[in-house]
Amino acid sequence: MLSDTIVEGLKPYSIGEKLRGLRLKKKMGLVELGKHTGLSPALLSKLERSKLFPTLPTLLRIALVFSVGLDYFFADERKRYVVGVVRKKDRKRFPDRPGTADISYFFESLDYAVVERKLSAYHAHFQTIAPEKLKPHSHAGIEFLYLLTGTLAMKIGMGEHELKAGDSIYFDASALHSYRRLGSKTCSAIVVTVP
Repeated sequence: MLSDTIVEGLKPYSIGEKLRGLRLKKKMGLVELGKHTGLSPALLSKLERSKLFPTLPTLLRIALVFSVGLDYFFADERKRYVVGVVRKKDRKRFPDRPGTADISYFFESLDYAVVERKLSAYHAHFQTIAPEKLKPHSHAGIEFLYLLTGTLAMKIGMGEHELKAGDSIYFDASALHSYRRLGSKTCSAIVVTVP
């Protein structure tokens, strides 16, 4: 019989749930899994319902059937998913070109708290700037922009696009591009880049 301390210590790993999830994903019954592992269906059922905890050799026999390592079972489920919360009050505002008066936009990172990001998201605030003072830029990957307020002129390569609130645009960010607010109303957008 396991002590309460050991049972509580093993709970966050959800080993039984992970076993059941692997089995159901493969559309395999307990009897079939038993044939592959040499374990009885009754024992496997108890393991899945966390009525028993498997020994390492038992767990390894099951892991081999599903082609997963033992580490799969010992990753704390609470730490398995990447979650990053960025509070509005904690965001920092940066100009597109520090140290110059010709600023076409300010941006705030919406996801800087996430360590292993697959994309980058920003809240951008566009300024009025003379077209001849724009400095087009490019970067690897793709970019998606959803205009929240105002009217925005975007130059991408040789083409120019005018966006109004509610419009969105998706483009290859390796093309030279620039942003310019049209009119005097506030102009802001959510910008997502993926490398």
